[in-house]
Amino acid sequence: MPGKKYLTEQAATFLKFAMATTDPDIAAGFLDKAADLSARREEAPDASPRAPDVERPKG
Repeated sequence: MPGKKYLTEQAATFLKFAMATTDPDIAAGFLDKAADLSARREEAPDASPRAPDVERPKG
């Protein structure tokens, strides 16, 4: 399953395509796809790297 960052980048790309086209039907399709990706982003796991757990030395 794609992570939040990937879905965000893809939605932004579709928004750029929608703004670049002069055909309103094509723009509407790009906007629908961007909205779909944005909705999926809310359910996606966060793939950000996390710091490892660190144990303190005893003694």
